[in-house]
Formats: sequence, C-alpha cells, structure tokens
Amino acid sequence: MVRWKRNLWVLSIGVFFTSASFSMVIPYLPMFLLQIGVHQHTEMWSGLLFSSAFLAGAIASPFWGRMADQYGRKPMIIRAGFALFIIYTLMALTTNPYQILVLRILQGLLSGFIPGAIALIGTNTPSSKVGYALSIISSASASGGIIGPLLGGGIAEVAGNRWAFASGGIIVCLATFLIIFWVKEENFTPAKEKGSIRKDFKAALSNRPLLLVLILSLVTSCSVMIIEPVFPLYILKLSGSSDNQSLIAGIVFSLPGIASVIFAPFWGKWADKAGFQRVLFIGLLGGGVGTIAQILFTHIWGFSIIRFVYGIFFCAVYPALNGLIVKVTPDDFRGRAFSLSQTANQLGGMAGPIIGGLLGGIFPIQSVFVVTGIFLLAAMGTAHRNAAELKGTFIRNEVSEK
Repeated sequence: MVRWKRNLWVLSIGVFFTSASFSMVIPYLPMFLLQIGVHQHTEMWSGLLFSSAFLAGAIASPFWGRMADQYGRKPMIIRAGFALFIIYTLMALTTNPYQILVLRILQGLLSGFIPGAIALIGTNTPSSKVGYALSIISSASASGGIIGPLLGGGIAEVAGNRWAFASGGIIVCLATFLIIFWVKEENFTPAKEKGSIRKDFKAALSNRPLLLVLILSLVTSCSVMIIEPVFPLYILKLSGSSDNQSLIAGIVFSLPGIASVIFAPFWGKWADKAGFQRVLFIGLLGGGVGTIAQILFTHIWGFSIIRFVYGIFFCAVYPALNGLIVKVTPDDFRGRAFSLSQTANQLGGMAGPIIGGLLGGIFPIQSVFVVTGIFLLAAMGTAHRNAAELKGTFIRNEVSEK
C-alpha cells in the first residue's frame, strides 16, 4: 500500500479509538461523581471538571506544537496516547472529586493525540489528496464519538463506571501501539530555530490567513458548544412524555455525527478540486441556516430530520479549516499551527457552554439556537470577505503518491 494511504488508515483507526475512549468516559463523569458520594454541589463539580481540561489544553497546546515541529509529530502522538492511557486508568481508581480534577488538568496538559494525527496527515499527504485525507480523519473522529457513548454506557451498565474508564484507557493504548508499528513520518523538516511560544504567537499574528483560520476556529467551536447546556432539555421538551427519552436524546444527539461519517469524504474530495475556502463557506452557511431552522419544528421527528441535514453541511467545516492550515503554513511550522488551532478550539469550547447557559437561563431555549446560527453566519461572512487571502499558499515539500 502507498505509504501516505497506510498512514491515513492507521491514523484514522487510532483517531476512532481515541475519540471513542473520550466519549466513553467524559459523558459519564456527572454520574460517577454521584457514585463516589458527591451529592452536594454536583453541578458545580461537573462544570469544573469539564472546563479544567479545556483550559489546561489551551495553555499546553502551543508547547506541544513546538515540540512536534522540533522532534516530529509521531513522537507527540505516542506521548499523548500513553498519557491518556495512564490518566484513564488512574481515573478508574479515584475516590474523590479532587483526584478527578487533578487528572482532568493533566489530561488537558498532556493530550494532543488527534491534533497530532491531523498535523502528520497534513504534512505527509500529497497536496491533491489533503482534503480527502482530512475528511477521513474527521469521519473517524465522528464515528468514535458516536460509538463511544454506546460502549461506555454498555460497559458501565454491566460492570460499572470504573470499568468504563479503564476500558477507555485500554482502547487508547491499543491505538498508540498501532501508531508505533504502522505509521511512518517521512516528510518531516525540523524547525530551524528553537524560538519560543511568544515568537510562535507573533508568527501566527503576522500570518494573516492563519490568523483568520484561528479566529474562525474559535468562533465555530464556541458556536457548537453554546447549544450543549440546553440541548438535552430541548429534546426532553420535544419528546414529551415518551418512555424512551434518554434513548431518543442519544439518537438525536448523534445524528450530525452520522451525517459526518456519510458525507465528510464527499466534502473532502470536493475541497481538493474547488478549494477549502469554498467548502468552508458552504459548510458555515448550511450550519448557520440549519441551526436556526431547528426552532421551526415542534415535533421530535421533524427536528431530527433538520438536525441530520444540518450535520450534512456542518461536517464540511472542520476538515476545511484544517485544510486551510495546511495550505497557509510552511511545513516546519505545521505542528505549531495545529496546536494554536487546538488552543482556539479549547477556548471556544470553554466560552460556548457559559454563553449557552446564560442565554438559556434568561431567554427561551430557542434563543440559543438563533444565537448559535448567527455566530456561524457571521463566521461565514468573515470567510467570504477574506476568501482571496485564504487562497494564498506556501510551497510545501511534496509527498509522493507512489
């Protein structure tokens, strides 16, 4: 098999396992808190545990990006994989929320498996296939996000939450060994100067196309997370007195991920032909309109259909943003560029739930969908106004297709 294709499929399997392990563990943290006896301020602890990893990841990502550009992306993926294995395993042994908080902070500080995989694919794939490759990675991540809660819930039901955490660690460990033995990073140019994180930020600020992508990443990530605090409540309202509310909520929640698995490769192939900026524009437009349109349906089935349609378009956004990072940065800055993108996503992931919670507490739930749609349409307008700059590319060391 062609080297870049083998890298793509092995990394896709690794990303699938890592995404699945994350979604096996994280959604069940609130219930685990109750299991270990946290019956006071449970909501506060839950929010703190969720946000702590985001904040730690936003701080640490630029450092690991610099390490990736100096020593290679593959070593950073392996480092992150073993770190997650240890953290998930230790989480299965925790007995109080303080221990979980420490582990969640360490998870944010030491993670980076999926961003590292994206950076390696972006640098070791022929330029004519980058869009397709990134869309496959995106589909793998979405698939893991769909399967993970089912696995985690099943294991937790049979053996308890502790075994769900331990199983997540084992899955990440297996994914890491796949990377060790089957992925080869051929196209790697070490950074010529040691520099500093401050210089990396200055370099990003001076690269206007990259800065635009980082801003769009932050806004997009924030928009997605705005809905998170109120989405289960809205599903509960639409489903009424159904006896299977939890099941219905899980299915509806997973619909955009299912759409991503099906349609992301199509968007990736089209991005290789039409350009990432055009696919980004369409994805943000469909995502914005699709989000606002969800409030027009008062029955769960109509809402589910429009939710799936929204997913068809929105699944184009993140692969397009990642593809633009590849196009507007040189090879020896690629790891740092993706780490800065990860920082932007983490900051958006922190801000989104806060905004959504405030809006949902003051205004009707429908307002959260409207604000989210407006954010995505504003990002679309920004991408459209700066389309010419986003077309600019660096000359990269071409990867052979043979």
